[in-house]
Amino acid sequence: MRYSDQDRESENVEDRRGEGGGMFQRGGGIPIPIGGGGLSITSLLIIGAICLLLGINPLDLLSGSEGIPRMPEVPRTSPGSRSPFEIPAGRQPRVAAQNDEMSRFVRRVLADTEDVWDRVFQAAGKRYEKPTLVMFSGATRTECGIGQSAMGPFYCPIDRKVYIDLDFYRELKDRFNAPGDFAQAYVIAHEVGHHVQQLLGVGDKVQALKQQALQRGDQVRANGYQVRMELQADCLAGVWASLDNKLKNRLEPGDIESGLNAASQIGDDTLQRRAQGRVVPESFTHGSSKQRVRWFKKGLDSGQTQACDTFGAAEL
Repeated sequence: MRYSDQDRESENVEDRRGEGGGMFQRGGGIPIPIGGGGLSITSLLIIGAICLLLGINPLDLLSGSEGIPRMPEVPRTSPGSRSPFEIPAGRQPRVAAQNDEMSRFVRRVLADTEDVWDRVFQAAGKRYEKPTLVMFSGATRTECGIGQSAMGPFYCPIDRKVYIDLDFYRELKDRFNAPGDFAQAYVIAHEVGHHVQQLLGVGDKVQALKQQALQRGDQVRANGYQVRMELQADCLAGVWASLDNKLKNRLEPGDIESGLNAASQIGDDTLQRRAQGRVVPESFTHGSSKQRVRWFKKGLDSGQTQACDTFGAAEL
């Protein structure tokens, strides 16, 4: 990805590294399984180009059958109208205080998500509420419970913060064979996708549907709702990558391949096969490698949020 010292760094970052995470007890954290055990990356990658000048109206959720949340149809901008993705002339990016290289990268990626989603929400006549990203080591307190490094990056919908232990990026490279800065950027983009879902009301609707299924003792259906939510976050990350490249020309040769590789490496089936030698589809919570690649590409190729209707899709 193309970043320089002139690129803006988000101020919406809390650096809790070195605050003594070891004092927290293991267990009781936020359950974010990725199937097969170990890390939960709720992530995967993207890239590409193809964007479009459209007044994306990502919001105003519609409800499908059974109260399932869906993305709305969004009209394109009329010919000659100003695209929300144009950079106003004369505006210079502000550079935040310097920090170590990885945290600067994280701040720049978060800034890019802010710039893209702010324009998308503006096009819908809405205001984008920026999430806070928390960098921590070992463990940290969240409104959702105790967050731990072993859970991988995650989003807490209660405090609306994204949490990440930067050591996870080493795991992404060494354990999941997904190196590259674009893979790292997607981890953030996917979690911010969950924040977008929360702002749209998708998160609460999915939680309600999952609770209803669990009350009936239907764990498989509850897992199915979670899979559709995760795949939608993958798609929204693809939308972000598409629009971010249109806005700032971030993608470099090899980014797309890196993203697709990462997507295939973190599917539930791939992780289960690696961890236990067999695949249990009914236990999936994030989707198969093929599904994650497919939905990321749908977002990337379309650049439109309404392409991310995983809840209305007959086939994932």
